[in-house]
Amino acid sequence: MLDTLSDILTRLDVKGTLYFRTSFTVPWGVAVPPYENVARFHFAHRGDCMVRVKKTGKKVLLAQGDLLIVPHGAAHDIYCGRSEEEVILPLDRVLELSGYSGEGVLVYGGEQDERETQLICGHISLARNARHLIFDQLPDYIHIANYGEAAGRWMEATLRLIGDETNGTRMGGDLIALKMTEVLFAQALRSFIEQEGEKHIGLAGFADPQLSRALAAFHKSPAHEWSVEGLAREAGLSRTGFATQFSSKMGLTPMQYLTSWRMQIAQQGLVDDNMSVSEVAALAGYASESAFTRVFKKEVGLTPAAYRATH
Repeated sequence: MLDTLSDILTRLDVKGTLYFRTSFTVPWGVAVPPYENVARFHFAHRGDCMVRVKKTGKKVLLAQGDLLIVPHGAAHDIYCGRSEEEVILPLDRVLELSGYSGEGVLVYGGEQDERETQLICGHISLARNARHLIFDQLPDYIHIANYGEAAGRWMEATLRLIGDETNGTRMGGDLIALKMTEVLFAQALRSFIEQEGEKHIGLAGFADPQLSRALAAFHKSPAHEWSVEGLAREAGLSRTGFATQFSSKMGLTPMQYLTSWRMQIAQQGLVDDNMSVSEVAALAGYASESAFTRVFKKEVGLTPAAYRATH
């Protein structure tokens, strides 16, 4: 049985993609464009650089060993920090000037090769129309300093493996590196929720030991006939105390959360699994197809049949 975060990431069909590894030499700068439905990441394998998310304008030093995630795919600049900003060029232009073909290392920059910066860059994509509170409430960027050490020896080994596989030519290296990026993202998300989650409405419930028990019980059996009382028992709280605490930390009521996730399950069943409306209704915990259809239309804006035809 999957735990809560594993269930969410699996249901939303999280997939890793490495879009380049770099050998940047001073002066250099890349303007990364916005992209929908992805979380972009940069890991400083060697050297350092500056990152500026354009929405906030805040600059972040990405030191060797650091990981930075841009959860909502927002436009951002990565650059050496030792040059004028005129060197920051659009990503497409950098690819053109470097002659990068999409394979191997993206080599770009000036002649100061003693200041080489090696980045492992990629993104984590979600299934089309996938939504969950965890992703919606993440900040504009997540910076985890000295990530390998902070996450433990096994993550250091994972990061070294990603670097080795993306540097090498052995069979299966690309697949191994991609799967490891998904591990990297899941670990980073877990670390952020555990360390910072309580500061963010929508994430605080997952960091709360009592509420997280109720969330885990629901995610293990989403079709169960849950009530606020039943979830409160799982959390070890009174009904009123649970409902108040849940709404305060999650930004919505327990039943709103349940309904939202059940509709995510239903959408996947309709489109990806080609299930009938009655099968999807049962999967999402509705005894009546008509009741399910009413809720689905209210939450999604289309009937189940229309949603399947559209997607």
